[in-house]
Amino acid sequence: MERRVIETNFTEEDSRIEGSLRPKRMDDYIGQRKIKDSLAISIQAARKRKEPLDHILFYGPPGLGKTTLCGIIAAEMGVSLRVTSGPAVEKPGEMAAILNGLKEGDILFVDEIHRLNKQVEEVLYPAMEDYAIDIMIGKGQSARSIRLELPRFTLVGATTRAGLLSAPLRDRFGEIHRMQFYTVEELQQIILNSARVLRVKVDPEGAMEMARRSRGTPRLANRILKRVRDYAEVLHDGVITLEVASTALDLMEVDSMGLDRSDRAFLRTLIGQYGGGPAGLETLAASIGEDAGTIEDLVEPYLLQNGFISRTPRGRVAAARAYQHLGIPLPDAGSGD
Repeated sequence: MERRVIETNFTEEDSRIEGSLRPKRMDDYIGQRKIKDSLAISIQAARKRKEPLDHILFYGPPGLGKTTLCGIIAAEMGVSLRVTSGPAVEKPGEMAAILNGLKEGDILFVDEIHRLNKQVEEVLYPAMEDYAIDIMIGKGQSARSIRLELPRFTLVGATTRAGLLSAPLRDRFGEIHRMQFYTVEELQQIILNSARVLRVKVDPEGAMEMARRSRGTPRLANRILKRVRDYAEVLHDGVITLEVASTALDLMEVDSMGLDRSDRAFLRTLIGQYGGGPAGLETLAASIGEDAGTIEDLVEPYLLQNGFISRTPRGRVAAARAYQHLGIPLPDAGSGD
């Protein structure tokens, strides 16, 4: 897949801007009100008891602030944060070394935790339940297992595919939170805050237009702000107004609802080739020359959330909103098509 402006996965471009824009305290974090309120109570109770937090799992589409929230939790608890990811830990010994290097109360953040292999995952079971790991010494008949005690720590896992998480691992999390897409108003505030940090001049209407096209995702809002800033500085006076934001985003082929060329190709294929559905994911993926997992992770969540498509036991179905957005007449309900 070509690099998309509205790509929600973390990119090298994001690494250059997100660090300075991420809030450091819960009071500065915009959105996810229910999760923030729940975490604030848990943090206050844990600090009062002088105990580590229970293990926490965040799940939801990429770019919604799971990593940022983990950093805030560590700051609020006054502990160190160790960050890794599922694909980065290939062997049980590597996970054992990471766990053994933690200090009392530390937080271990595992991104893409659903991608841990089975052997590595099994190391976490006793670590999460009993704060201990079992290590095999020797080989063959002389091999024996010894239990190594660990400091009490908090595991924070993040995943975009909660359904791929094994039941034994999922059951060991005391708190499970689903990250929601952000409202346009929340994204507008995030853009205005980021603009102040980046010293970009943005008026409220320009921020609102960028927020509308950011697919409910702060990561995209900040990336769009950076792209539109470049456009404003080169072709205008550096101020992002409604007109500047609209023109710049139209050039990027990001439409008024935040859909780009890939999203529209998906919808047009579903409507044009398959009569609006139902059509299977694998069939649709083959038709547009894209990986099914990429479509499921990066294209469908926003289309589902905003009522452009629905999932049925027989496959994907285009909703009336998809026809209206693309300017395609709705099929005649009595035609049998």
